[in-house]
Amino acid sequence: MKRVKVPPQASGGLMLSYKCSAACRHCMYACSPKWDADWISEADLFACISALRPSIQPSPWGAGSMSLNHGLHFTGGEPFLNYPLLLRAVEIAEELAIPSTFVETNCFWCRDDEVTRERLLTLRGAGLRGILVSVNPFYAEYVPFERTERCIRVSREVFGQNVMVYQIEYYHRFRELGIQGRISLDEYLGRTKSEDLAAHVELFLMGRAARQLGAFYPAHPARAFLDEPCRPAFLRSWHNHYDNYGNLVAGYCGGISLGDWHDLDRLTQEGIDLEEHPVLGFLIAQDMGGLVEFARSLGYQQRERGYVSKCDLCLDLRMDLVSRGEFGELSPKAFYAHLGGTGEPAEPAK
Repeated sequence: MKRVKVPPQASGGLMLSYKCSAACRHCMYACSPKWDADWISEADLFACISALRPSIQPSPWGAGSMSLNHGLHFTGGEPFLNYPLLLRAVEIAEELAIPSTFVETNCFWCRDDEVTRERLLTLRGAGLRGILVSVNPFYAEYVPFERTERCIRVSREVFGQNVMVYQIEYYHRFRELGIQGRISLDEYLGRTKSEDLAAHVELFLMGRAARQLGAFYPAHPARAFLDEPCRPAFLRSWHNHYDNYGNLVAGYCGGISLGDWHDLDRLTQEGIDLEEHPVLGFLIAQDMGGLVEFARSLGYQQRERGYVSKCDLCLDLRMDLVSRGEFGELSPKAFYAHLGGTGEPAEPAK
């Protein structure tokens, strides 16, 4: 197998930047306040949205509705760190008739009702269809819960049913606990009398979570994950991401680029040259076993304590490969530098 085609992109997220007001322990893309903003340019906004226009599909409930794996959402990082750019992105998407658009936010900016309502009404007037509000114990270390509650309440006034709370289970749990302000992960676990971070909710042990939350999960040797396929995650048409550096990020796999979205037509028609991109080549053609053998041939040593997930193993392999040579598909490079994150609360950006 020398080439593989990227499917037409039916949905996805446009990352305005990796810069965020938080450095959450679970972040798949290693976002944090320490990233250089490197905001996507207006020209690239237009270029990316135009490239996606022919294939983006609306929500099953219509172009004016939203759903997680349909349409186009604006994300980061935290898109509200650059509200004028976010507004321009919405305007461009509306000009190009992109269906089912929504924005994803951690609510750090929702300091009062007036500003929250004004910004959301302006975005709706520009064509935004809805909003996804992120709620979990990792954001709660950075964002006072009353701001999250405000965002959800006002968003429902503005967008009606087009409000998605991810994850709603944590929202109800925080309200039952009477949480105010921020809460550390240790305090949250103490108050819930639980060591299970993800009981009844979705948590992906990839990205920063693989580095920072591994102590909460049992580890296994590399051989336990060698036959788990990665190909579907790379070659799917839905919920991929397009970042401010031009990377087409496969699914949730931060730090892996399928190529430059500026060349999306070429990627879908001619495909990825797997000989020029060996990391992608091994993962797509031989799954994790192929990448392990490739990394071993360059000197990789397996971690003695093992790995908590297939994605943890993959990340460890890629961290090693980045230190040994130039692999264009391991992009952006800054992703690998920002995986650490302290997990300590910090004042959100103004």
